[in-house]
Amino acid sequence: MNVSVLTKKMQALVFAGLLMPAVASAGLFDDEEARKAILDLRAKITALTAKMEARLDDKADKTSVLELNNQNEQLKAEIATLRGQIEVLLNDLANLQKRQQDFYVDLDKRLRALEPKTLTVDGRQVTIEQSEQRSFDAAMSLYKAGQYANAASAFTAFTLNYADSVFASQAQYWLGNSHYAQRDCKNTIVALDKLLKTYPDNAKAPDAMLNIAACQLELKDKKESRKTLQAVIAKFPGTEAAQAAKSRLASTK
Repeated sequence: MNVSVLTKKMQALVFAGLLMPAVASAGLFDDEEARKAILDLRAKITALTAKMEARLDDKADKTSVLELNNQNEQLKAEIATLRGQIEVLLNDLANLQKRQQDFYVDLDKRLRALEPKTLTVDGRQVTIEQSEQRSFDAAMSLYKAGQYANAASAFTAFTLNYADSVFASQAQYWLGNSHYAQRDCKNTIVALDKLLKTYPDNAKAPDAMLNIAACQLELKDKKESRKTLQAVIAKFPGTEAAQAAKSRLASTK
């Protein structure tokens, strides 16, 4: 058998059998370390091929076809080992890229969670921090769940941490209601009185005044309670709150 032909067949075996899977996966080789590892393996294959060619040239006249076949099998075994190393490397690289992709997806979600968002509050569009929205929603969830003491603490924290928030007036109102739900009339009056002084035009002002009047009556201060009810009627005539104030006045003579 012609030595040159046999050598070319061995080279075809090396590059077709081993390197083509790597070429098919070339899109994976974005990582510099992976690229270097592939180049190192290719260099080993080239060295094996060169070594075999040297053997064939040296023993062209002495080596039998059987011996050449044996050497061919040995070369195949070495190539199989290298091929296994490439498969392991490709698998490790795929796992690394998957972890990187998951990391960036998670990072993107975290960044989006920090971005301000626009919403409509009291008929106007405003931009707020998402942490601000979550804090207010968490306090409201506590109130709706009947956890009034925890809700009061959460609304208090909100009014301190987000004093300029578009939700500040609502937080102040629900803080008062959280105290009222616990029959804590002193703190109810303090919280709702602050609402009325800080946000006199707030839509919840009539209801806040009714609750203040109820607490004043419960604290045995009928005079102040009646005065508050009369103020509701004067400030908000024709409203449901005014009608409720009239009914209460009639029952507290």
